[in-house]
Amino acid sequence: MGRLAWTRCEGPLVPFSDGFRRELVRLGLPPSSVHKHVMLMGQLSRWLSGEGLGVAQLTPVRAEGFFASRRARGQRRVPTRRSLAPLFGYLEERRVVAPAPKTASTPVDELLHRYRHHMVEDRGLAPLTVLRYERMARRFLNHRVRRTGGDSGAEGLNGAEVTAYLLEQCSRLVIESAKREATDLRALLRFLYLHGLIGTDLAAAMPPVAGWRDARLPATLSASEVEALLAGCDRSQPTGRRDFAILTLLARLGLRSGEVAALRLGDVNWRMGEILVRGKAGRHDRLPLLVDAGEALVAYLQAGRPQSECRNLILTSYAPPRGIHPSSITGIVYRACRRAGLAPVGGHRLRHALASEMLRRGGDLVEISQVLRHHDLASTAVYAKVDRSALRTVAQPWPAAGR
Repeated sequence: MGRLAWTRCEGPLVPFSDGFRRELVRLGLPPSSVHKHVMLMGQLSRWLSGEGLGVAQLTPVRAEGFFASRRARGQRRVPTRRSLAPLFGYLEERRVVAPAPKTASTPVDELLHRYRHHMVEDRGLAPLTVLRYERMARRFLNHRVRRTGGDSGAEGLNGAEVTAYLLEQCSRLVIESAKREATDLRALLRFLYLHGLIGTDLAAAMPPVAGWRDARLPATLSASEVEALLAGCDRSQPTGRRDFAILTLLARLGLRSGEVAALRLGDVNWRMGEILVRGKAGRHDRLPLLVDAGEALVAYLQAGRPQSECRNLILTSYAPPRGIHPSSITGIVYRACRRAGLAPVGGHRLRHALASEMLRRGGDLVEISQVLRHHDLASTAVYAKVDRSALRTVAQPWPAAGR
């Protein structure tokens, strides 16, 4: 059947086809996606009719029968439950189908809920940090439930088990990831002790992951490589204007990917030429909005940002538009590197590049620390190692070099 042919036939979903199409258009889906969703709706309607089912009997479990029938007919690309999520959401909002039942929470889920509340309310951690800590906690607790058969994974926990788990994880991780894993685990153990779930402060007894501090030079990009990344954006297209604005904020203002993703429409004070940055540990800073960064944002806002009620400054390019995720910004930097013929790097490399370029032009560490918004000047001191010209003036000749 054609695009509209099934809507002229009988079927339980036919009365909702026009409204569903209008809702997809309102959400900003491109015509091709609207067409696919409506066609899938038609296939599901015909299957329901063949099974003698009405729309009120449509549930996610019954939808699995629809998918099974597709596979039985030899269909190679069978839709998934996720592909039906927009349709179920539309029908649930109109109370045509019952909302999907909530899955029963497990003891691990309940413990993680308490842990999340502790991180947000008691410690005031950033949302991405909370997500990272929670993911690690879920892995650790589920691992222990499978091994010991406990309920929440915290019962009878001892130092030997913690050390064994950390050694197992560190055996397959690079040093930076191993340190992060240890930090995340230490935060969980501290929570378990503070809330009386374990009797010993295992966090204090957990050994640190060995590693030399500042043993390597900070990886960076040259000024010409940064310019190549910016020049590779196709600013004739909305997505290119968005990517150019993101890369400019990373390269010119030294923002972190999470800080770019957290920007809101009201954070830019155009009259004062300032931008509010929501940094780590709940810190808010106001930075001067450089001319090129401001122009990139204006171009994006005027002819790149999709219409949306979302207050995030940078939105996704696919519908429905919503605030961009930091991991998506990393992907944007990766693609810019490929266009420029460079090895893929993350957004933090542009932050290093800004610091190195400021140092090369005569900036001191205090100025760089203020731009990068470091809490401790020791975090900025690592960039002194990349100023090879200055280091040559203080380097002493090797005693045996003249022999």
